[in-house]
Amino acid sequence: MGASDFANLPHIGAAVRRKEDYRFLTGAGQYTDDVVLAAQANAGFVRSPHAHARINAIDIAAAQAAPGVLGVFTGADVAAAGINGLPCGWLITSTDGQPMKEPPHPILAQGKVRYVGDHVVMVVAETLQQARDAAELVNVDYEVLDAVVQVADAAKGPALHDNAPDNHCFKWAIGDKAAVDAAFTGAAHVTRLDLVNNRLVPNAMEPRAAIGSYSRANDEYTLYVSNQNPHVERLLMTAFVMGLPEHKVRVIAPDVGGGFGSKIYLYAEDVCLTWASKKLNRNIKWVADRSEAFLSDAHGRDHVSHAEMAMDANGRFLAMRVHTDANLGAYLSTFASAVPTILYATLLAGQYTTPQVHVEVDAWFTNTAPVDAYRGAGRPEATYLLERLVSRCAWEMGLSQAEIRRRNFITSFPYQTPVALQYDIGDYPACLDQAEQLADAAGFEARKTASAAKGLLRGIGYSSYIEACGIAPSNIAGALGARAGLFECGEVRVHPTGSVTVFTGSHSHGQGHETTFAQVVAARLGLTPDQVDVVHGDTGRVPFGMGTYGSRSISVGGAAIMKALDKIETKAKKIAAHLLEASDADIDFANGEFTVRGTDKKVTFGQVALTAYVPHNYPLDKLEPGLNETAFYDPTNFTFPAGTYICEVEVDPATGTVRVDRFAAVDDFGTIINP
Repeated sequence: MGASDFANLPHIGAAVRRKEDYRFLTGAGQYTDDVVLAAQANAGFVRSPHAHARINAIDIAAAQAAPGVLGVFTGADVAAAGINGLPCGWLITSTDGQPMKEPPHPILAQGKVRYVGDHVVMVVAETLQQARDAAELVNVDYEVLDAVVQVADAAKGPALHDNAPDNHCFKWAIGDKAAVDAAFTGAAHVTRLDLVNNRLVPNAMEPRAAIGSYSRANDEYTLYVSNQNPHVERLLMTAFVMGLPEHKVRVIAPDVGGGFGSKIYLYAEDVCLTWASKKLNRNIKWVADRSEAFLSDAHGRDHVSHAEMAMDANGRFLAMRVHTDANLGAYLSTFASAVPTILYATLLAGQYTTPQVHVEVDAWFTNTAPVDAYRGAGRPEATYLLERLVSRCAWEMGLSQAEIRRRNFITSFPYQTPVALQYDIGDYPACLDQAEQLADAAGFEARKTASAAKGLLRGIGYSSYIEACGIAPSNIAGALGARAGLFECGEVRVHPTGSVTVFTGSHSHGQGHETTFAQVVAARLGLTPDQVDVVHGDTGRVPFGMGTYGSRSISVGGAAIMKALDKIETKAKKIAAHLLEASDADIDFANGEFTVRGTDKKVTFGQVALTAYVPHNYPLDKLEPGLNETAFYDPTNFTFPAGTYICEVEVDPATGTVRVDRFAAVDDFGTIINP
């Protein structure tokens, strides 16, 4: 089915009220903390108060004797049990051909702590208060060491890990350095920019939470967890950390109250609870409080960059070079190494026809919380750097913000960038034109004059961004270091009454998948969205999946569902052909009805569904009963949404007060399923 055909289907583009909102607004949602299991204990963690310290001794005797305490566990217990450290899911190879340095990342500290919030001891007790009180009784003898927290100081700071004595994880580069240097030599003007993209702390509405459970009856574990990709969580925990058969572990991610990347990863708490649930034969819950989350969740950004743009005398871009120092924190988180490399540098061409781009990235360990993907994961960092640089180019060349962009926009597609990506389609001038109309950019000078008359300053800023969504394909990503596939799975199960249940490997943490996916299925099968249920977040029910991140849910997860629907339609046409005594090649399907082309003979989708499960009049010699199909989809390329934003502000120079006067945003997202 082509894009134009899909866009014209019923329900596509309709503002359907979100199906999931009723339970959320009426308090009927079920988040991990709402799950209460029988004989459920509670866990608390002793965390390091120091950025860098050697652990001389840990005295847990008082904690073990405290009321209600069931178990107290240290790094020594973890090591004795053969539990491995947390893995990194993306291998980066340095420019010298050597693999990146991967220090061990124990789930409970062994020998040293390396950032404030590092996990030292887990205490399990009957109640949460008892666990917290007992944790206060743990006495850790620390030898405080010098620490390094700024990425600029990493090279000369104290070593965090024995296998990275200079704190350097890798040096990575992309682009033709010689060609870039040659272009700079002949440039009429070079604009330079130093930029800090500061570290930030994720802050989802629902803090991270987990419940570890073990059944002696079948030697199986269940982990309830606030997570964006339960199959990946299970794979990492079983294959790399605990050494368990994957089918013996079920991961359930119920309703998730926001994630934006911070809940992609396998965290130490998840492993600790799963492991201890068997040790103690108890269900164990842990829920982070807000302060604990600030310390222990993976952080985002933390780049220090220098960028240069070479231009000709007319302000056309000739070449760009960028050097970024990326702070990875104390350990490599799940996808930490991919963010400042594959997901960042490949977007630095932006919307522009810059012939040559060279990007070099140095990644460093520091005594800070691990850094990983957050809200765009490398792509916002690229846009921020590039658009700040382009804006400065305009100022220095005496051009307007709109004009310098128009002179350098890509206008012919497909377009191969000098940093690996190939854009399939786009219309960047149209987005800019519409944004200027919405912002009334033509009236800016008059408004600026009016503000000046009142003693105020007025400014206008432009940003023309491009995204790369979907992260694909798996074989290319694998060649670039990915240690997992990047496909998605969708199962469409048609019931005898014609209603449908969809099982998707994508996972919702607030995006409205239960509505959007239902619209897609309803549009294809001639149903209403209320006739479609969507199941996600449970490795025991969904065949497989890679979860939700990188803006991939519709472009990859939705495409997998569409492929499963293709199979459903193909089989359903054969059933309809049998009922209508026609060839399946002559059967058309639209608006929930199968018709024989050129006749008035027809049968409904509901009739076909019932026939599939009550096969009295059915081609049993040719078709199996039932109407249930599964499909996997691995994209051949990213998708590339783009747009232009314009912001106009008024500033009081006496007080520094900034007032946003107007903000215009134009995005090109292709077919909008639910606006």
